[in-house]
Amino acid sequence: MKIGFVTIIGRPNVGKSTLLNQVLGQKIVIATDKAQTTRKRIKGIYTTEQGQIIFIDTPGVHKPLNKLGEFLLDEAKISVPDADLIIFLVDGSEPAGKGDRWIAENILKTNIPILIVMNKVDKVKKPEKIEANLLTYKTLFEKNLPIIKISAKTGRNSDTLLKNIFKMLPEGELLYPEDVVTEESMRSVTEEIIREKILLNTSDEIPHSVAVKVERYSEEENIDKIYASIFCEHKSQKGILIGKGGSLLKKIGTEARLDLEKITEKKVFLALEVKVEKDWRKKEKALKNFGYEQEN
Repeated sequence: MKIGFVTIIGRPNVGKSTLLNQVLGQKIVIATDKAQTTRKRIKGIYTTEQGQIIFIDTPGVHKPLNKLGEFLLDEAKISVPDADLIIFLVDGSEPAGKGDRWIAENILKTNIPILIVMNKVDKVKKPEKIEANLLTYKTLFEKNLPIIKISAKTGRNSDTLLKNIFKMLPEGELLYPEDVVTEESMRSVTEEIIREKILLNTSDEIPHSVAVKVERYSEEENIDKIYASIFCEHKSQKGILIGKGGSLLKKIGTEARLDLEKITEKKVFLALEVKVEKDWRKKEKALKNFGYEQEN
């Protein structure tokens, strides 16, 4: 059997989380069109008769502006050395940019096998444009690396991608039971889903300045009772998150609860509270409190 760890690296918004959800056939990581949607490394485990691929989804690589940004960059960097294969996921609808070049020169200088995966090719109508874009990614590396064109959104060529991944992995025994798709706890999944609903329902600086923490999670036979806090950096942001008469907070809570009920396959009671933690993204203690600390 083929077994191995596959790290997905790329700029923000190239579709890393969308690809992982597509491959696994279910939602285990949140995905939006906003930068910093993924903030932590997340394992997604794909098992077939051929073997087992342990995908590591990482935050989009970008220049850090604060302590949180430094954490996000480190999450991407430390997932590389232990990988058996690296997927360099790029936006195939446009040529390579400065961000792609920086990743190639600063993170992907390694002897670990690299597979360039061009996502979003379904957005390009002219084949010659895709080929021109492909060439710009090839020239980022001295070695001639294999390239696969996909659409993470539609699933186009995902079977070809998986076949190629298995070919490049070492032989081994299963590391996880066949029915396990992630190591994430329900607390962690809950925090991420609430944050996703905030990302989808707010704009400007709000999405980046928000952290979510489950204060209490009680599992009962017919219902899960969850009490969570949403932290923002300024009082004005708190007002926006709550909305007129609590309307936005209620919408966020309802959307999150419905997603959680699908995952748990039972009723969920979800209580949300908004709190202010001034400039938490710049404070190591606050980052640690919200779970943004390196786990080697």
